[in-house]
Amino acid sequence: MSKGPIEFLNPEHLSKESCLIVPGRLNPDALYGLKDVLGKRSVLWLVEETDHIVQEVQEMVEKSGAAGMAFVSTDPQPEKIGEEIRSQIEKDTLVVFLPGKMLHRPGTAVTIPGRTLNFLGQLGLPVQPLASHCPSQSRLSVTPTAGQRLEILRLGDVIPAAKVSGAAIRQGILESAQVAFSTRNFLDGSLPMALLEGLKKHGSSHALFDGTDDSKTGYDKLLGAAIVLAQEIKKETKQDRVGIILPPGKGGMVANLAVLFANKVPVNINFTGSHEAINSAIKQSGVDRFITADPFVRKFPGFPWPPNRQLIFIERRLPVLKKKIIRWVILSKLLPVKLLAKFMGLNPTAGDSEAVLLFTSGSSGEPKGVSLSHRNILANVCQFGTPLALEDGASLLGSLPLFHSFGSTVTLWYPIIEGVNLVTYPSPLEAKRLAELVQKHEVTLMITTPTFLRGFMRRVDSDQLSSLKLLATGAEKLPESLAYAFEKKFGILPLEGYGLTETSPATNLNLPEPSSSGDLPVLPSKRFGSVGSLLPGVAIQIKDAVSEKEQPLTESGIIYLKGPNIFAGYLNRDDLSEKVLKDGWFCTGDVGRVDDDGFLYIEGRISRFSKIAGEMVPHETVEAAVTKALGLDGEEERKVAIVGMPDEKKGEALVLLSTTAGPHLEQECIDLRYKLLDVKIPSLWCPREIVPVDEIPVLASGKLDIRGCAELALEIQQSRS
Repeated sequence: MSKGPIEFLNPEHLSKESCLIVPGRLNPDALYGLKDVLGKRSVLWLVEETDHIVQEVQEMVEKSGAAGMAFVSTDPQPEKIGEEIRSQIEKDTLVVFLPGKMLHRPGTAVTIPGRTLNFLGQLGLPVQPLASHCPSQSRLSVTPTAGQRLEILRLGDVIPAAKVSGAAIRQGILESAQVAFSTRNFLDGSLPMALLEGLKKHGSSHALFDGTDDSKTGYDKLLGAAIVLAQEIKKETKQDRVGIILPPGKGGMVANLAVLFANKVPVNINFTGSHEAINSAIKQSGVDRFITADPFVRKFPGFPWPPNRQLIFIERRLPVLKKKIIRWVILSKLLPVKLLAKFMGLNPTAGDSEAVLLFTSGSSGEPKGVSLSHRNILANVCQFGTPLALEDGASLLGSLPLFHSFGSTVTLWYPIIEGVNLVTYPSPLEAKRLAELVQKHEVTLMITTPTFLRGFMRRVDSDQLSSLKLLATGAEKLPESLAYAFEKKFGILPLEGYGLTETSPATNLNLPEPSSSGDLPVLPSKRFGSVGSLLPGVAIQIKDAVSEKEQPLTESGIIYLKGPNIFAGYLNRDDLSEKVLKDGWFCTGDVGRVDDDGFLYIEGRISRFSKIAGEMVPHETVEAAVTKALGLDGEEERKVAIVGMPDEKKGEALVLLSTTAGPHLEQECIDLRYKLLDVKIPSLWCPREIVPVDEIPVLASGKLDIRGCAELALEIQQSRS
């Protein structure tokens, strides 16, 4: 077996003293690199006696002339085993743990079960984490394999024996794996170049199916149309950014591709926002041209449309350019990528420059501009696609708005680069039509929100979603009752993921576990109630909400993330950027913890906590309990929402917005309190009053409109007084 190019990023960091080295994973290639660094150091190889060790790894270790191999069990007292190990080794001997072979999702940084990590953390030995990153597992389909490194190894800092734990070892491995992933060459590339290569590679084999008119457009034709429209855009504006006001579909795809091919930045405008939010986004981005379509203008007459001279109507432009488009479709098939890119004026390297400008939903204030770089987007496409490992012929349903971060990265860039068929529809609300499209095109992957998921329960036949292999939800907490009711009807369990606009967006995802073959154990890749494991190249820290001191991953606190997918800062808002970005770590503003097996649990957004009598009360937990207590689990639409209102005595008080409230609000509030107390909800967490509303404010993304809820509650309270 050829060793190939194996890179050890920091061999000089190897501990000079005796310690336990714990690799997150260790295949034969990685072992070659590790052995070279270990040199003539005395080594004791540590093996869990029930683990399956790769035969080649075992043979390499046995021939290494090491101090020996120690087979241990995780059942006895680890402290005693640690004492025995220390008594058998010299003070500079390195103890290296050999992870067993397991079935796991591609790109997994830590392939050691949580119980084993905890055992290693209790041996009483200082530990040096080691990350082993395999580029061939985590790569874009358009990335050439020639000259690619087989393994990238990186050592973490030594964790003193007094501070070692399973969680600390996992955190150290993930942080080193993040550094290793971030050295990848493809991250210095450009998004339009990757899209050009994807459209070329998958042009004749993959297509976009538009559900509005049941049309099919091959990726090769998308490429031709985008090249020609890009030339028009260059003539229209000298600005660096171009606005796009379109829903998912072939028009939205061509528009976004064309803007990038014109060496400009697409800004997909949230056409469902308030006039204030829309005008703010337009002003902040500085765009003076907007790509849209006549039918869309007619559909949204209340939108603050710019003057006609600033609008580029895509359905008017493309037909008159038909001959040029046909010519470029043919040329794009004949010309190699590099020559095409030269004609188009594309820069093959863009790295940290701006690729896409998105705006936060404004659910808790004025929308903030999130500038995502080429590095951010390319990293996240790779991070998202690697563990999915979709089979050839897979298809994705794209109905989330293009101004939504998942609608951008996952349903625009990911399918083009990775070669996945895309089925689009302009609205995620029309469950019946979406189900028809899933059935007709045998869609395998659907991404939605729990709010939109409810629409399928009553309007869709149970067999219409049978082709789905993965149904992922995000943006809000997935209620357990909804998930299991959905599984009972459709035969597929919705799995929750996690991400933010600032993280490009995906950071975590629950996925079906790989099928077991033979007697190899399977590393879990899903855990209901969590948002899944971290995607490749993402590291995590948990900090105390008050002191901001770092604490163990297993303790609840504010979540901080780091990786090449993390944005560099908010548009023209250094003040806000400095609050959330510290030494490369991004403060998500979410509260959560990580369990022993690496699954992240989100316990709420810090803005959705109320400090009542000195205690932090999570709104989402209370909402879930209220929903269950009132028997609203099966409802299609959100019926309740919790908001915190000022209270002179306790600082804040919880108020329940409800669309189901009756005329006797005071008695209903008392009855609800008793129901919540019966299920062990603390008295302090019970809503002080119920405010009847016609509907619960929800954003186009499916998220609760936090700002809208608070304003509505205040307005109704003031009208009463």
